[in-house]
Amino acid sequence: MTISSSLSAGVAGLNANASRLASISDNIANSSTYGYKRASTDFTSVVISSNRGTGAYSAGGVRSSTVRLIDERGDLLGTGNPLDLAISGRGMLPVLPQVELGNAIGDLPMTMTRTGSFRSDADGYIRTDSGLVLLGWPADADGSIPPFPRDTLAGLVPVVIGANQTASDPTTEMNLGINLPATYTEAGSTAVPPPLSVEYFGNLGTSEALQISFTPLVPASGSSNQWTMQLRDSASGNALVGEYTLTFDDTRGAGGTLASVTAVSGGAYDPATGTLALTVAGGPISVGIGGLGDPNGLTQLSDSFAPVSISKNGSPVGNLTTVEVDERGYVNATYDTGFTRRLFQVPIVDVPNPNGLLSLSNQSYQVSPQSGSFFLWDAGTGAVGSVQGYSREGSRTDVAGELTNLIQTQRAYSSNAKVIQTVDEMLQETTNIKR
Repeated sequence: MTISSSLSAGVAGLNANASRLASISDNIANSSTYGYKRASTDFTSVVISSNRGTGAYSAGGVRSSTVRLIDERGDLLGTGNPLDLAISGRGMLPVLPQVELGNAIGDLPMTMTRTGSFRSDADGYIRTDSGLVLLGWPADADGSIPPFPRDTLAGLVPVVIGANQTASDPTTEMNLGINLPATYTEAGSTAVPPPLSVEYFGNLGTSEALQISFTPLVPASGSSNQWTMQLRDSASGNALVGEYTLTFDDTRGAGGTLASVTAVSGGAYDPATGTLALTVAGGPISVGIGGLGDPNGLTQLSDSFAPVSISKNGSPVGNLTTVEVDERGYVNATYDTGFTRRLFQVPIVDVPNPNGLLSLSNQSYQVSPQSGSFFLWDAGTGAVGSVQGYSREGSRTDVAGELTNLIQTQRAYSSNAKVIQTVDEMLQETTNIKR
């Protein structure tokens, strides 16, 4: 009976608009929630009878379906916390609910979020107040990231950084820019340059020194332009780690620069890079003295001994000051000595259909059959965006638009209620026929 179908259609309209009202309420309530993705309720018609020319029509009503528009990106808002993270572009951050700590990560479903205010807790875990722990790939001791599988959680670990963490940076490179007096290699000279001590840092952060001495070769007549350079390591009881014979050019075009370097003992000299391969107590050190004909290393000019420029890498033991995540997802720790160490790399998670992800509380999502399988990208490569520190992603709610939808929904709900009231009155009239 068509009048009964009208009643059913009115009830379906009430239910559909109630669903739309619920999504609008969620959107407005989360208008200030970082990373919130708005819910959208769409209506589809239900057709009961499609026969033409029957003279009767049965109302089918309406159905509602609600989807969360996860692929919509909110505006990035600047903050003062270096571990406030957001994604500029496509993709999400891999996270782990805190309650899952201790379980095998490879057996858990992939959980992700678009943004989060991460901080270190009492145990050093980098997590949000809502309990989402940041995941990443651990770096090797030299800061490099070993290869990990990209289609599984195996290899991902919670990012843990202790607030009282200390670290040292051993010296591996040193460059010597020193001028030796040309007059010291002339016949009859008895002058000898003072010894030179250059500090370096050992594997345990200790301060050590290379003791460098230069002895001129004085000929019976004329000028030899030759020196003997000896390097001794304080960490090895001032043991000799290298001895070299230096010959300087005295021609007009290249006068004062190295003409040849002969190794008497110790590591070899590489003329292409101008470096000596020394081995001290803590391991190898590359000492740059300049290439042949290079005026920026060791030189022999005039009559004065002058350490022009001496530089090295490395630092003593330092205390952790800040932790930041750069655009490539590298988690870098900076210490009060100026040393920066790479500790983790946070990959970017991507799925073929973001709107098919399973929505969870705290703006987190899980992979579902509708979303497709996930893949872990390096930030800023492939289809995914970059990681932005000091940033949060704003809510996707447009309050003005939601209020407009609220008015429309209210009117539609009232109209469907009016349909039910009208059907009730018509049925009452039908009942009154018998009286």
